Amino acid sequence: MQAKIDYQACLDEMFGLARFGIVLGLDTIRKILSEIGNPQEAYSCIHIAGTNGKGSIASSLSTILLMAGYKVGLYTSPHLVRFNERICINNIPISDEEVVESYLEVKNADTGPRKATFFEITTAMALLKFKKSKVDWAIIETGMGGKLDATNVLFPKVSIISNISLEHQDYLGKTIAKIAGEKAGIIKPKVPVVTGVNQKSAVAILEKVAKENHAPLYRLGEAFHIRRNRNQTFNYNGLDQKAEHLKTSLAGKHQADNAALVLAACEVLSREGVRIPFETIRNGIENNQWPGRLEVVSRNPLVILDGAHNLAAAKLLGRYLCELPGHPDLTLVIGILDDKPYEAMLRELLPVCKKVILTSPKIDRALPVEKLLPVAEKLHGKIEMIKDVEEAVYHAMDQATAEEAVCIAGSLYVVGEAKQALEKRGTPAFKLKT
Repeated sequence: MQAKIDYQACLDEMFGLARFGIVLGLDTIRKILSEIGNPQEAYSCIHIAGTNGKGSIASSLSTILLMAGYKVGLYTSPHLVRFNERICINNIPISDEEVVESYLEVKNADTGPRKATFFEITTAMALLKFKKSKVDWAIIETGMGGKLDATNVLFPKVSIISNISLEHQDYLGKTIAKIAGEKAGIIKPKVPVVTGVNQKSAVAILEKVAKENHAPLYRLGEAFHIRRNRNQTFNYNGLDQKAEHLKTSLAGKHQADNAALVLAACEVLSREGVRIPFETIRNGIENNQWPGRLEVVSRNPLVILDGAHNLAAAKLLGRYLCELPGHPDLTLVIGILDDKPYEAMLRELLPVCKKVILTSPKIDRALPVEKLLPVAEKLHGKIEMIKDVEEAVYHAMDQATAEEAVCIAGSLYVVGEAKQALEKRGTPAFKLKT
């Protein structure tokens, strides 16, 4: 019998598993799930892979299915402020007690020759909690890659591959084609695939794998299309539906592409007999919230939080900041993890800012500010180093006038610490539901 532990001790044990790093493979997770009754077979699933946009797509689908009357589980990573955010039921994070209960049951089942990693444990916890909560649908976001990702034990109703760019190259490969091969690993026999991938080499891989699996492949720009309008809306020409003046609540032009993938996935499900009225889809896209992605948490001064945790996301953020209404003077607070192309990311973001504050989140994979400094100094003439994220955020806000702006970016871990700092100070940032 496993002894009871409290919530903090539970988190300490789980985060201690992170020291074993990342181990790709499915044998360990499959053994654990078998020990706890294969909970992933108890509900319908949607599986989402891709470099960027996974969380926005997952949260939109969760909101839509919830508004359509279904009970929905949502599994995403990483969290921003509290671990519980990773596992949600009807868009509400599970309780501390549920975290402990799920962890202890999964820990007892971890009896294989290789002990499970942090991500394998948390994946099993989510799948188990969804069964116990009797969800109708589980929306599952991959952690890394696809083929050997711990989440790839599912047999979903639809698979989504948002987009592909160079990331995690030590694990997934050095080229777009190799990374596409890993992402394509979530494609299952006869399960429809929706994708926004557009590079020729990547598309060729997806088409090959889909054909081998007799899986219908629906591509943005081929099977379905969008057209952006000047009033921040977009028109959708889909598999079966057409709609004008759709709007997503999430900021950034790229969110129209993510919304299109959501729309197409819902159409695929509708073809399979899943009841999702189109007006519900429209409302879900318009009302969904996904914190930490171009999230405005203050207006005086303007404060924007955006993970921008890889090069593709940094490019999108740079474009967004260039187009801010009124072109306010901008202070950038930025911290980056050690597995990211930090030089290229800094080149995208520093030129659009008036001032830059280098910082470092409290995670062992964070780059020291001293390593960022030489590159930053070549790109910008006004650099400060404030190692503590909370102190960096407070300093940036205190120095900004009402007409200026602050952007906090570079890592979701930086954003998470910033949210905690802002909430501590009383800034009207996103409040976690408990």
